[in-house]
Amino acid sequence: MPSFRRLNPHPGWWLVLPLLLVVLGMFLGPVLNIMWLSVTVPEPGLGNFAALAHTGSLRSMLWTTVRVCLITTLLSVVMGYSIAYAMMHVSGVSRNWMLSLVLVTFWISVLVRTFAWLMLLGHNGPVNGWLIAAGIVGQPIQFMRNELGVVIGMVHYMIPYAVLPILASMQNIDERVIAASRNLGASGVQTFRRIYLPLTTPGIVAGTLLVFILSLGFFVTPAILGGGRVLMVAEYISVQVLITSQWGTAAMLSVVLLFGVLALLFVLSRFMRLSHVFGGAHR
Repeated sequence: MPSFRRLNPHPGWWLVLPLLLVVLGMFLGPVLNIMWLSVTVPEPGLGNFAALAHTGSLRSMLWTTVRVCLITTLLSVVMGYSIAYAMMHVSGVSRNWMLSLVLVTFWISVLVRTFAWLMLLGHNGPVNGWLIAAGIVGQPIQFMRNELGVVIGMVHYMIPYAVLPILASMQNIDERVIAASRNLGASGVQTFRRIYLPLTTPGIVAGTLLVFILSLGFFVTPAILGGGRVLMVAEYISVQVLITSQWGTAAMLSVVLLFGVLALLFVLSRFMRLSHVFGGAHR
């Protein structure tokens, strides 16, 4: 008969367990409550979810959210990759300064950044003033109250979230692989396309996921720079809760966002290990 040793958890777990249960309760409780509201308010059933198929305004709002998030993600990852690549090919001191400039953006409130863009991109702001003075345009460009202003503000906020995972992926590349490619006669473009870019794929995927997921729940920037004309999910949920008191619709949209993100992570996990994407050790 095989003998089974008795499980003896580390004593430290008994200290962590109460706090872990409190955290799980504080997290799962509200989530389960939102899920319950989505199928019980204003009446029991799936009427709130059925509204997605029959209400044009809801479909339009969801499509606006997805479109803005996709554009923001694409631009943020491309710019973030360029910044990370530049950081990898400068001296150590310059790299530290560049990294410090990237990190310091996390200390600046998103509200402060958004109002800064509001001043810069205004009808009589410095950006339009410079474009007119340079002769590039003849009249001010409408940056505010449209998707252009929202995308500019969101990309500015999201670039650091793309830079950091991509930079971490680049730092894990063995320079000897790049040197071997050059020694075998590959040009710089061939080395980048066939060696460097594939090796940084986990960082690109991590940055893309991080930026896209954070963009889905963005509220302040679309509300201010969009001026009410670019309605995204987070702002719509706020309106349903604070103004129209449509808790069922707000809960339904929250559940859709939650399961949309979980589905995205599940599909990605079918193609690669998420632990590798987010910096876990390769085994």
